[in-house]
Amino acid sequence: MIKKVFIAMCLLPALCKAQIKIDADNNAALRKMQLAEMAISNFYVDETDPQKLAEDAIKGMLLQLDPHSTYTNAKETKAMNEPLQGDFEGIGVQFNIIDDTLSVVQTVVNGPSEKVGILSGDRIITVNDTIIAGVKKPRIDIMKMLRGKKGTVVKIGIIRRGVKSMLFFNVKRDKIPVHTLNAAYIIRPGTGYIRLESFGAKTYKEFMSAVDSLRQQGMQNLILDLQDNGGGYLQAAVQIANEFLDRGEMIVYTEGRRVRRQNFEAIGNGKLKNMKIYVLVNELTASAAEIVAGAIMDNDRGTVVGRRTFGKGLVQRPFDLPDGSMIRLTIAHYYTPSGRCIQKPYKKGQREDYDLDLEKRLKHGELTNPDSIKFVDSLKYYTLREHRPVYGGGGIMPDYFVPLDTMQYTRFHRMLAAKNIVIEAYLKYADTNRKALKSKYSSFDKFDANYKVPESLTDRIIEEGRKQNINPKDDDELHRTLVYLRLQLKALVARDLWNMNEYFRIWNKQSRIVDKALELIEHPA
Repeated sequence: MIKKVFIAMCLLPALCKAQIKIDADNNAALRKMQLAEMAISNFYVDETDPQKLAEDAIKGMLLQLDPHSTYTNAKETKAMNEPLQGDFEGIGVQFNIIDDTLSVVQTVVNGPSEKVGILSGDRIITVNDTIIAGVKKPRIDIMKMLRGKKGTVVKIGIIRRGVKSMLFFNVKRDKIPVHTLNAAYIIRPGTGYIRLESFGAKTYKEFMSAVDSLRQQGMQNLILDLQDNGGGYLQAAVQIANEFLDRGEMIVYTEGRRVRRQNFEAIGNGKLKNMKIYVLVNELTASAAEIVAGAIMDNDRGTVVGRRTFGKGLVQRPFDLPDGSMIRLTIAHYYTPSGRCIQKPYKKGQREDYDLDLEKRLKHGELTNPDSIKFVDSLKYYTLREHRPVYGGGGIMPDYFVPLDTMQYTRFHRMLAAKNIVIEAYLKYADTNRKALKSKYSSFDKFDANYKVPESLTDRIIEEGRKQNINPKDDDELHRTLVYLRLQLKALVARDLWNMNEYFRIWNKQSRIVDKALELIEHPA
């Protein structure tokens, strides 16, 4: 146990190479921990787990620091890294769990499952002769059974509609791509729309591929949607920001107590330096996504639209421990080109208060009224070309504020969603009607123009809510809920039949932030 804690406190060989000396106080602290570990191991009344004690000690140290310094065990580290690395190893299916049975929604094109003949609508009953249906097995455990090392074979038992006996497939696991680009399409003539959900190892490549495709379709303006984008790899954010800026223009810089200032500047080879850019943000836009928005704003390169961003301006460095676990330690701050740090305030060791920040913003009216957001004059900075005032101290305030529409997403809808009533009803509807819908709607355009959510589906949701004592307060709330609910269900069905791109083509029709960007493109301020 103590060896792992000692390594953590030394911050690993990487920092030892930086010739950081452990002074007498640090030696005393290590000795104190050694004595505590020896006392617990030798004299505690019950048996203890040395591994868990070590992990708890590390977590305890990090808990007293900033909210973004964290520890993850080996399994958590692997799961956390997969979405950013751009792929994982598995059988290549998108699935939902309906009535405690795994139902295949889609197979990855040219993926392992598609190659052996697994189809949408198939129900996976067994994995390597172990029953997974009807036994209330946790989703994460099922995923572990399906995933595995590339080249290994897993035996899948399937029930298919119209086939009496169970079908068995031997699926050879392979690399399965994970995409961080959700959508890319022409939203109005001459205007492209790209949505990124995070910044991973392959984000830049996906982004540029989408840009090339949209340019061929006549894109002259770009809406880059970073709403709900929690960040990811700094390098991916720098690569994308570089596409819009001239040589030598600052993108971001980092600096810390033990980390010298490091500048990230545009190298001047960007393909989008003359394209109009509109960046969409909200209260969940964070970290690397804020870097892109800050670079565009501070260089007066484009327009930022939406609501004040999350405010994560801390740089974490991963330190791998010998057993595959990891410490992500804050080592520096991010600074936007104007020199502002966008990290929102926090008190060390008080993470609960930090986690409640968004709830506090809503209560204070900051998500609905820009006048409720107070800026400190001492944190005033100026953009680099037009010298417009901008502020540090907590997120990026957009050029155009779009309030959260609390009337649109009703209390009644929130309660239905919280009880999972909407999703469960949709899953059963899609599973039953998928084949007929695919046959009826050969193209998305045909679906978009003609598909109507059946009243039987919304009636089922309202009735299930009534059974659980969830009711609208009046007819007006019911009407507003149904308008929003029908659009949500249509978008979910489109995602089921195609993918996330089509989901956002429908969902964006209700987005006031998207509408504001389109308005600014059509009628520049």
